[in-house]
Amino acid sequence: MKRLLSVNIAAVVHEGVWTGSVGRTGIDKRPVEHRILVANDHVEGDAVLDVKSHGGRDKAVYAYAREDGDWWENQLGIQIGNGRFGENLTTEGIDVTGARIGERWRIGSALLEVAEPRIPCTVFAGFWQRPGLVKEFTEAGRPGAYLRIIEEGIVGGGDEIVIESRPDRAATISDAFAAKSGERSQLKLLAETSAFSPAWHEWIARIAN
Repeated sequence: MKRLLSVNIAAVVHEGVWTGSVGRTGIDKRPVEHRILVANDHVEGDAVLDVKSHGGRDKAVYAYAREDGDWWENQLGIQIGNGRFGENLTTEGIDVTGARIGERWRIGSALLEVAEPRIPCTVFAGFWQRPGLVKEFTEAGRPGAYLRIIEEGIVGGGDEIVIESRPDRAATISDAFAAKSGERSQLKLLAETSAFSPAWHEWIARIAN
């Protein structure tokens, strides 16, 4: 069954030279036991401090697959708890990397739409205290997905994830992440994918010319 393993929100707001231009970060997310409202382009109780890079309509909720977390555990030989990637939702049984842009998931009473891949940054590497993590994360091609909130609602660990709709032809999270990483073979498909944000459409048009 496709399901939500946990909802994760910022447990500690970190400060330090590694936290980027804002000087503070809410990347340290950990599971909560209670159900959580997702509304107003935000996960209730979470902390999004670098609003230029995170949050907003097209990055309202970040999902990462437990299967990808397990893959990283095997690669690095360390334990990785839910939320360690900075994700709000840790999923199981759903192909996050293969999800199509515009695909819609019903979780609890909320309806969420796959919007774009997560692009790693130096804050992520600093949080993990692993200087080469941005390169490793890019090469692994397991970025997780940012989701839009189409219908506000309440979600919690154990909720089933139901794919309510899926575009017949649209780029996947994998396609979009590969393009951001320098792979240009799927540009036509990316250009035809209507559910990308305006910022992504602008970027795709720019690199296609």
